[in-house]
Amino acid sequence: MAKLKPTFRCSACAHDVAKWVGKCPGCGAWGTVEETVPVIAAAGPAARKAMLPSTAAAPISSIDSTVTRARSTGVGELDRVLGGGVVPGSVVLLSGEPGVGKSTLLLEVAHRWAAARDERSLYVTAEESAGQVRLRADRTGAVHERVYLAAESDLAVVLGHVEQVRPTLLVVDSVQTMIAPAEDGVIGGVSQVRAVTAALTSLAKASGIAVLLVGHVTKDGSVAGPRTLEHLVDVVLQFEGDKNTTLRMVRGLKNRFGSADEVGCFELHDYGIVGVADPSGLFLHHRTDTVPGTAVTVAMDGKRPLVSEVQGLTVDTQAPAPRRAVSGLDYNRVSMILAVLQSRCGVYVGKQDVYAATVGGMRLVEPVADLAVALALASAARDVALPPGWVILGEVGLAGEVRRVTNAARRLAEAERLGFGTALVPPGFDARKTGMKVHEVSDVRSALRLAGLRRARSAEPGRSAEPAEVG
Repeated sequence: MAKLKPTFRCSACAHDVAKWVGKCPGCGAWGTVEETVPVIAAAGPAARKAMLPSTAAAPISSIDSTVTRARSTGVGELDRVLGGGVVPGSVVLLSGEPGVGKSTLLLEVAHRWAAARDERSLYVTAEESAGQVRLRADRTGAVHERVYLAAESDLAVVLGHVEQVRPTLLVVDSVQTMIAPAEDGVIGGVSQVRAVTAALTSLAKASGIAVLLVGHVTKDGSVAGPRTLEHLVDVVLQFEGDKNTTLRMVRGLKNRFGSADEVGCFELHDYGIVGVADPSGLFLHHRTDTVPGTAVTVAMDGKRPLVSEVQGLTVDTQAPAPRRAVSGLDYNRVSMILAVLQSRCGVYVGKQDVYAATVGGMRLVEPVADLAVALALASAARDVALPPGWVILGEVGLAGEVRRVTNAARRLAEAERLGFGTALVPPGFDARKTGMKVHEVSDVRSALRLAGLRRARSAEPGRSAEPAEVG
């Protein structure tokens, strides 16, 4: 028999190379190329021999689907993202930046799981001591007699705890700090993370225990470890949040039991983490009168409409290169909108500093906010406030046209629920779908005319005042 040569394969993209390299030439990942065992393909009559299966195939109509029905975690916003709750025997991976609140959230889940039913939950921490977790539980009110705690990093010992406690929910914090003694490699390495995740996945499938894993992220925000980690688990969630605010969001990246487009909103406080069922008010500045340079739009975060406010400000400057500062919006889209305002509408801000931002730390990346940003900037340049109670939807093109947006009816229904009475929308919207007063605008000039922003505050030097007229 010929001697078999070793082969090497990337665990992230399955790219094969002739020899070991530190960086995969296929996907560019570091430390993911590993040696694989060659397999000799069977040939001849032996390859056609059948093997008797241990479990016979059954008609799909005879499979009991009730055993995989989701069970509530007790945290409504998390249940929303999971598709109703945690499925028994599933593995959920929750990733996020350090300090965003992953451990606090899952400790709350373990507490509510045990408090809502006569079952046990086991919280395993490999990053903190048992005393540290108890202090957090005292602060957040997550102490319960059926919540068991183990400070272990050895996978074999953790499996022993599972045998003793017999929980229906297992939380592991975190998968990158666990170690499988039978596997080579350092803690947090590719082989170790894959072995630990595979063992916990097998445990969940064999015993029906729901497993929640905490995952670290790299500096670019992706889950640390091999790409196969996300393929092994059933659900992948991303926990996001700005350390300067209390707002936290859980987004679904993968979900085998429901939609992956949902988002859950939370607020992180000293006494714990609280779900926010109606987050639209967080992204509005509540005031009694209108102010120049503000406009309201409705963004879709997953399947949830969020009413958001954008603000613009223009300031005269003597600097040869006026400043353009953007926060919470796409800088390139704001630059494009400024160009459209100047070229198509006669709103000149070439000699002014321009600032554009959102309220409450909201990140608006949808083109639906284009028209609201345009009216906010024109309102700031004209120093005239928009009429109160207006909500503005529409994507702006380079020709100055306003394009249609998706889910317009759902967006306006959310705005109407919050008390907005007038909407500026692109052409083609059926006004019978809402009780609001709807104005259809085909271009930015029409929107400025309806808003009463007919002339910019100052024209470009060297130009006459006539081109500044937008009516």
